[in-house]
Parts: sequence; C-alpha cells; structure tokens
Amino acid sequence: MSELPASVRLALWVTASWRGDLATTEALARAFPDLDHVAGDLARLDVWRDLGERALFVALPRPGDLSRMPRGSSAATAHAANAGECVFVAGIGGVLVPTLSEFGPEGDVGVRADWTAYEADPLPRHRMEMLDLRDIERDLMGRLRDHTQRFDEVGGHPWGDEARAEAQADLDTTLWGIPPATSGRALRIMALSANLSRVAHRNAGRTSLGSSGLDAVTTANRTRLLRDLAADADTALADATNVAVMSIAGWRPA
Repeated sequence: MSELPASVRLALWVTASWRGDLATTEALARAFPDLDHVAGDLARLDVWRDLGERALFVALPRPGDLSRMPRGSSAATAHAANAGECVFVAGIGGVLVPTLSEFGPEGDVGVRADWTAYEADPLPRHRMEMLDLRDIERDLMGRLRDHTQRFDEVGGHPWGDEARAEAQADLDTTLWGIPPATSGRALRIMALSANLSRVAHRNAGRTSLGSSGLDAVTTANRTRLLRDLAADADTALADATNVAVMSIAGWRPA
C-alpha cells in the first residue's frame, strides 16, 4: 500500500482532475496504482464536479474525535471513524468513505477499496481557508515535544532501532505518486505527519517497545501515548493535505 491514506491520495488527485488536469478515471488510476480493484459510489465525484465543487477535502477521524469531518448521519460518522478516513465536499455537502479489504485465494490475494457515499452538511468555506501551514507545523512540533517529554517520564524513547530504521526508510516521498501540483511546503508537513503516524500506529501494537523488558503499566502507558501521537499526526496530515487541496483548486496559495 502507498504510504498515504487512500482518502488523502483521492482528495489530491480528484481536485487536480476538477481543475482540468486529467479525467476522473485517470485521477482514480493515479491515486490507486497499488489497488487491484476500486469500486462503489465513485460516480458521485462527477456529480459533485458538475454541481460546481472544485475542492475535495480529506478527514482522518477516529472514535471520539469527528471534529475534522462534516456533520452527517450516524451511519456516515460510524463508518468514517471505523475506517479512519474519508473525503468530503464543503459546498453542497457529501462524504465518501472507503472500505479496504483483501480478496482472492491464498497466494493470489488482491486489495480492493469500496467507496460508500453519504449525505452531509455543508461546511463554510472560511472554516477550511483558515488553515495555515505555519500554524499546522508549529502545533505538530509543539505536540511532538510534549509527547517526547511524556515518553521520557513513563520510561524512555517510544521506539527502538527497528522502528527508527522504518521511519528513515519511509522518508522517500517520491514513492507516493502525488500530483505534481502539490505544494512542496504542504508535502513536507504531510511527510513528517505520515511518518509519525505510521511509526506510532505500528509500535502501539508491539508487546515490547524497548531494548529491555517492560512492566505492564509502562507498556500500557506507552501504548496510550503512541495512540495520542498518532492522533496528533493524523490531524496535521489531514490539515496539510487540505491546504494542498485548496492550492491545487486555485482557492489560495499554499
């Protein structure tokens, strides 16, 4: 799978399509070269475009925090929180949520994404335009410092040599295949946020996070802190992506 969530890639490529850079079918192919099958309510993308939408936004919600996605039905919010991602339009309102799954026999397994459309409330344009890359980066770095201090208090560095090696290997953003029009400033924050989120999510599931044995309380505290770090990184990733989306759409400079 790509290092970026499916919804992040879809938001960037479809917005480029709506600007006239390429057709919707080509945008889908560019967004998901790693998927074997993409289906669902994707015709909604052309409907939104024909109704005047020019920017497709992304949210990375989670249970207990739906603040970055528009208000919708309980089915929509539950699906998005469970998936951990969605895309939406702000003008007329509407959400698309992916379900990622595997299919096929053992030894020949493919990955598919099925997208489900839901109605949602519109979002005021100014709510999106108030996002600022400097504020996003400053807030993320401040939270990262706080997390580092909290990790020290509960027992040291949150991950070992293996996890650090994974993070360094993941820094090659050229593998992501995002639209050429994506802002370099936004991409830098997206890369940092995505790497932090990925390492935090991976290590939150490990039974041992350090070089020596950990007691149950320390392990539980580290797991909680890693989940908090992942949540903050996901927020920064979604916000930076949405700034890039607005830049591609011509709403504002990045």
